[in-house]
Amino acid sequence: MAFTLPELPYPADALESGHMSAETFSFHHDKHHAAYVNNLNKQIEGTELADKSLEEIITATFKDSSKAGIFNNAAQVWNHTFFWHCMKPGGGGQPSGALADKINSDLGGYDKFKEEFKNAATTQFGSGWAWLVLDNGTLKVTKTGNAENPLANGQTALLTLDVWEHAYYLDFQNRRPDFIQNFLDHLVNWDFVAENLAKAS
Repeated sequence: MAFTLPELPYPADALESGHMSAETFSFHHDKHHAAYVNNLNKQIEGTELADKSLEEIITATFKDSSKAGIFNNAAQVWNHTFFWHCMKPGGGGQPSGALADKINSDLGGYDKFKEEFKNAATTQFGSGWAWLVLDNGTLKVTKTGNAENPLANGQTALLTLDVWEHAYYLDFQNRRPDFIQNFLDHLVNWDFVAENLAKAS
């Protein structure tokens, strides 16, 4: 089955008050994300992977050097689709309820989480992602290079931030730390993160 580019969960200009412009989305979603979808469809056409789910393709091709291109495109399709849902208009701030309790117990509180997450996103050299994951029942902050994601490592993704330059350069130029801070303060969709935790628990 051919994959299709998923629609954004909000209008392209919906996050402008949170300092993510419609222009960024026109490139990031309509060009970069779309290219990953198109490349993946070409690569799996007529192969044993053609009828697999995105998640099955990711786990089947991870660390298989002969299928590195397929993994990279499949993982980037998944990562971007997930990332769009990690943001919402009027987002940011601190989580509440069971998610806040879990962050307190596993990570030492929201401030500690924020410090760890900012560090992971800032110190990921080159392209990659920062994540909040559930790993054997425990919350952890991780980072991955290029297209790699928690699925490939047997973890459950709860939240991600794209730190490839195309994610922030139009709005923040080379100021990745400002982009990270802005994401946490104004964009994070904690409801989505809480839903992911509830499904995995």
